[in-house]
Amino acid sequence: MTATLTTTVERPAHRDRNVLRWLGAYTASTTGDMVYHLALSWAAVQNGTPAQAGLVLSLSAVMRALLMLGGGVVADRFGPRRIVIASDAVRCVVVLGIAAVLALASPGLWVLAAVALVFGAVDALFMPAVGALPPRIAAPRQLAGVQGMRGLAYRISVLLGAPLGGLAVALGGAAAAFGAAGLLFAFSLPLLLALRLSPLPSDGTARARSTALRDLTDGLRYLRRHRVLGPLVVVIALSDLGFVGPLNVGLALLSEARGWGAAGIGWILAGFGTGAGAASLLLTVRGHVPGAGRVLSWTIALGAVSIGALAYVPRLPVAVAVSVTVGLLAGLSGALCGALTQTECDPAYLGRVTSVTTFFSLGVAPLSFPLVGAAVGAWGPAPVFTACAAVCALGGVYGLSVKALRRAELPRG
Repeated sequence: MTATLTTTVERPAHRDRNVLRWLGAYTASTTGDMVYHLALSWAAVQNGTPAQAGLVLSLSAVMRALLMLGGGVVADRFGPRRIVIASDAVRCVVVLGIAAVLALASPGLWVLAAVALVFGAVDALFMPAVGALPPRIAAPRQLAGVQGMRGLAYRISVLLGAPLGGLAVALGGAAAAFGAAGLLFAFSLPLLLALRLSPLPSDGTARARSTALRDLTDGLRYLRRHRVLGPLVVVIALSDLGFVGPLNVGLALLSEARGWGAAGIGWILAGFGTGAGAASLLLTVRGHVPGAGRVLSWTIALGAVSIGALAYVPRLPVAVAVSVTVGLLAGLSGALCGALTQTECDPAYLGRVTSVTTFFSLGVAPLSFPLVGAAVGAWGPAPVFTACAAVCALGGVYGLSVKALRRAELPRG
């Protein structure tokens, strides 16, 4: 009896070596991605006009958006671990290659454009595969904790990536920064190779006979018919559409209008990061959130109110305090979105479902950037932030209106 009880006890996610290996690989890969983007920006500016540099930087986003749904199909057909390993290996080779080229010569801007296109294509494979990995390495009741750990790892990558990339550029130019990014990608590979994955309860023969297009339509049909996942995608799309514009474009324009300057932007972003990090730490330690569907919807709605409030506070310290609230609520809702997606979804479809949510978050939502910028220039920050907050709040209200999503729960630890 004692032996049986011992074998059924689950380790918390933050004490599971398999999860920690995945977390270390994710942190290294994400930090490498941060350093890479800084290196690409610097190299593009040094080798072309500002307009040309902007075009090079946009190529990755365009390629990623075009191929994202296909990346989910690939992740489900060939397995997320294999795709993540292949993605980081390709990024490592490409980045170290461009580092060597820049160290030996001065290539044209077209070389950097080619690198950006390759990275966009690889990201389209990497992101759905990363989203499909946690249910294969952790028990369902640990997924909220895993999402909290992932959020913490991302915050650490943001804090380390920019200074590390800047230091590398200062010491050895873009070549050194690309080299540093390549080494970080290389560091993730042995950790990924050591991962142990649980098998899928699915029929591999049927999958082998299927075509990629049929897999994609099958995944979209599965998502549309799911009582929780279908509405959850709508919630994610609306909340991201109303959230990313004010925080990425509107914030700089708001800071300029208030006279807070670049330092003001830095303080507000630091407040947001602090709140998001606190939410991730809370989920990492606690692991389970009762009434996850209801909490998710309410945090999105309350976070929307906080976003709108940013445009109405006249003093920077108050804006920083509000940004902490925005980060806390956004961090909690984002982690719960990920945990519910991974809990509710059949693992055989998780790559495709993740690709759809990522497509809206990183493909569709950023299209609002020029609209938000133009609207703020025409009408000022307050009405634009209010309108964006209303769109974001609509996502929370919709989540509360759907019974299956409102009552969705995470497994208890």
